Formats: sequence, C-alpha cells, structure tokens
Amino acid sequence: MNQFPPANPALAYEQYFVPAMFRPWATTLLRHAVPRPGQRVLDVACGTGIVSREVARMVGSAGNVVGLDKNPGMLAVARSHPPSPGAPIRWQEGDAMELPFQDGTFDLVLCQHGMQFVPDRNAAVREMRRVLAASGRALVMVLQSLARHPVFEALMESVASRLEVPLSVVAIPFAMSDPDHLQGLFTAAGFEKTEIVEASVLAVFPGAERFVPMAVMSSAAAIPAFAQLGEPDRAALLETVRADVEPTLRRFREADEVTFPMYAHIAIGEA
Repeated sequence: MNQFPPANPALAYEQYFVPAMFRPWATTLLRHAVPRPGQRVLDVACGTGIVSREVARMVGSAGNVVGLDKNPGMLAVARSHPPSPGAPIRWQEGDAMELPFQDGTFDLVLCQHGMQFVPDRNAAVREMRRVLAASGRALVMVLQSLARHPVFEALMESVASRLEVPLSVVAIPFAMSDPDHLQGLFTAAGFEKTEIVEASVLAVFPGAERFVPMAVMSSAAAIPAFAQLGEPDRAALLETVRADVEPTLRRFREADEVTFPMYAHIAIGEA
C-alpha cells in the first residue's frame, strides 16, 4: 500500500509527475524556446529542475543556467541529481515577484507551469522582462481550461466538494487558462512582441492505482482544510475521491497506466 501522503512530496513529484507530464512539457517548451549554445538561461519556478537540466544540455558548456524556486524541498531534490551535461546549473531559492538578479542578466527566461501559483503575476512578468538582456526572450507555459482535462476536472471537483471549499481553491494549476489574460500580462510588462501558441502532450501516468492518491496529494496539499485532517480522515477522503473519479478514470485507463492528452498555452515574449 502506497503511503498517503508521501513522506517527501517533492521527491514524489520528481518520481511520479515529472516522467508522466513535466518531462514531456519541458520538451515542448524548449522546442518553442530554441535555446542556443552559450545563452544565459533563468528557469523560474523550476521545481525539481527538469527544464533546467534539459536546457543545460542545449546551451552547452559555454552557457549558464539558474534554476530558481521558493520551495527549498523542491530545490533539495534538484540538487540531488548528478551534474547535467552542458552548462553548469546554479540552484537558487528566490521569489518570482522579486527576482534576485541585475537588469539584463539573462538571454532566455523560462517558466513551466509555475506562473499560476504566483500571487502577483503582473509583478512576476515585469521581473522577467527586467532581467532579460536586449533581444532576449521569455516563455511562460500555463495549462488550458480545467474543462479540457476531464480526469483532473473530476478529481478536483470531488476534492473541493468533500473539503467544502470552492473549486477555484483546488484548481489553481488551471487558473490561467485565458490566453487574452496571458497576452495582457506580457503587454503590460513592456515586451515588444508577444505570441500565444497552443501546445499539447500525451501524459502517461504509470501505476493506475497510484494516480488518485498522488493527484489528491498534489491538488489538496496547500488547502488548510486538508492540512488539518488527521491521517484517518485523509485516508477516508482518498477513498471517497477514488470512488467519485473512477467512472471518468476508467475511460483513460490502459492496462496499468492512466493516459490522456493535456493542453497548454505558451506565451513567447521578445524584449
């Protein structure tokens, strides 16, 4: 029986969610970013570092990569990886709304599925623009609407209902689905040109029985009502949500995997 929640949420994130969805998303983001050898790259809200590690290979030993996150647990997992081929990576704790770097420090700024969690997104995008060098580029990837992701929709609706909180409290990963809002953030921050593109990946979650507990842990961990639950109540919540989600999950279960498409917008801004 898998422990719920995992003893180390950051490690669980790295071992389960990164291979299933964040590595494919990193490949997609970097295909649009087109990093060049020798570039200086900032990965904002880097989590456990998948984008940083991938881009380090692409900019090579003449480049430089900084992975920044405000969660020390995520950074600890990032640092636990052996050094990546290519550019050195510096892991730094910091706030996206007040980046600890001089103006014009980077040629490329990336943010994969992190902007949704920033309280002041206008400030974060302004900071990205500030730290970009002339002709630099910033790319921000955010998920499209919850309605386009029926498995997560069923799960988050169940969690919200069982914890008696608004759906918006649980569905923060999908909170920036409006492309016009994303465009507006970049325009207000002073980018010379911004393009919004659509992207998709096929997410493959191994161990179908693990999907619901891992996803519940991920979506509910920051909710005070969840944090206040004792272990028996958390286990009861898990079983209730599992039953609620099962009819939807059944449509996407193949053998011992849960497989479904995911959709995002990528804002590409030129300084």
